[in-house]
Amino acid sequence: MRTTVRLDDQLFRSAKAHAARTGRTLTALLEDALRALMAVENRGRERRPQPLITYGEGGVQPGVDLDNTADLLDLMEGPGATG
Repeated sequence: MRTTVRLDDQLFRSAKAHAARTGRTLTALLEDALRALMAVENRGRERRPQPLITYGEGGVQPGVDLDNTADLLDLMEGPGATG
């Protein structure tokens, strides 16, 4: 795909010189740079869920939903507690 990109003049000259020094085209350099940036930014999103470590017997009690913060607060504070 072809597109037009506006770059700062100094950045353009530096990128073009870097591409020449490394034997690549400016297009290849820009593609590599964009892929590297997106890989770094996506690294945090690709984390696998970690198992919840519980202590004591039986793990989580029946009826406890760890994803429901309001219900957890009610369970921890007891019935009729006010904030």
